[in-house]
Amino acid sequence: MTESYLLSLLIFSPLLGILILLFIPKNQEKMIKLIGFLATVLPLALAFMAYSAFDKTASGYQFVESKEWINFSNGTMQAFGIDMAINYELGLNGLGMVLILLTAVVASLAAIASIHIKREWKGYFMLFLLLEIGMLGVFAAQNLFLFFLFFEITLIPMYFLIGKWGYIDREKAANSFLIYNGLGSAVMLIAFVALFVRTGTMNIEEITMMMQALGPEANNFKWGVLVALLIAFGVKLPIFPLHSWMLRVHVQAPPAIVMIHSGILLKIGAYGLIRFGLGFFPEQITQIAMLIAILGVINLLYGAYLALIQTDLKMVMAYSSISHMGIVLIGIAALNEAGIQGAVFQVVSHGLISALLFFLIGVYYERTKTSEIPKLGGLARSMPIASGFLLVGALASLGLPGMSGFISEFLAFLGLFREMPIVAAVGALGIILTAIYLLKAVLNVTYGPTPDKWHKLEDIRPLELVPVLVLVGFIVLIGVYPSILAEPLQVTLQLILQGIGG
Repeated sequence: MTESYLLSLLIFSPLLGILILLFIPKNQEKMIKLIGFLATVLPLALAFMAYSAFDKTASGYQFVESKEWINFSNGTMQAFGIDMAINYELGLNGLGMVLILLTAVVASLAAIASIHIKREWKGYFMLFLLLEIGMLGVFAAQNLFLFFLFFEITLIPMYFLIGKWGYIDREKAANSFLIYNGLGSAVMLIAFVALFVRTGTMNIEEITMMMQALGPEANNFKWGVLVALLIAFGVKLPIFPLHSWMLRVHVQAPPAIVMIHSGILLKIGAYGLIRFGLGFFPEQITQIAMLIAILGVINLLYGAYLALIQTDLKMVMAYSSISHMGIVLIGIAALNEAGIQGAVFQVVSHGLISALLFFLIGVYYERTKTSEIPKLGGLARSMPIASGFLLVGALASLGLPGMSGFISEFLAFLGLFREMPIVAAVGALGIILTAIYLLKAVLNVTYGPTPDKWHKLEDIRPLELVPVLVLVGFIVLIGVYPSILAEPLQVTLQLILQGIGG
């Protein structure tokens, strides 16, 4: 194996699992689940290999691959004046590296969490592995065409995983997911095609340089494309009021898929805003920084308030995700090193914490068949270990020092206080609400009188303990040693700041 093909091997390695599963009889439950999990271990090992080989001090992209792919410079396309080529291009900067690693970790843990899937395991794991290919490819793509292709690959398996293996209203949730994200994809495609026609290339680095070279005559074009990208990635993040589809997905999808959705797929929106928004349109983003900050505060407070009044644990965590994505927005809006670093830390931190919380909710649901808080209560008596880790997850989510959530919130608010102190002060109210709704929900579930039917519930099993311990380990590691995340990001953040004049 040579390093130049590392990313291709990493992205497409889950295909091996899909091919093996094709030959496994569909009634072989244990074998299918084992192969499905092992197929996620290979990209995980390759991701750690890439991380260990990643030069944290080097600028530019690493593990670069570039091959000729599609050529429009001859034949009928030339008759329409189209003389362009699209290459197969992969590469990683610091941001892509940490998100690839996060994706590989969460995917492997979600594969373990898939032990609760009750039927049609073969189709489930084949779609699961296809979804992983799409997620890995999004963060490694070096041109807009590949990015869009991998982005679309995530939509198809996700639609079926929600609609076929979800809960009672799964089809409605899947349709909502497809409609919102499909419209977002269409808007993104229009923006990408406009960039392609204007610049003659799909390469992201080349477009970045060309966009910066365009003069004032291109202002209308830049604003048009930027607004389209804000809508496309705003749906994915999601930004209020484009969020309603996400609530249905978090409630109706199986826990393993919610781990992936909240842990990874929502982060594609933040990744797109940082990479394309800040990368292509630094001047325009600077002009609307206040608007982005206000949207972030709305997300933060709106999500926190509605989480406070929910009676379903899944809905509490779903609105909590909306609230925490507000911290990503205010970090981006700060447009300084602390703010943008806080936004990226929040992307990774929330990916780990939300995966932990939704996994534990899935464990509770598996035993009790409900996530309604009034029907639960006193579960710490019969499930002390699971309840203890639920409290750990909640404390991490509300930003307890020593955990990853504290670092991300501190940096994001520090960055915003430097630029927009009044907006930051209003947004800080969200931190108080977060502490209230998380502790209220967790204490109502785990303490108080225990209904008779919950007295003999089985506590968390050894296999279920694996993803919990791994996620808690990463959450604490980033909390006490944030350099492990900051170091690979440093050079990338400096380049972003140079682009926006920071």
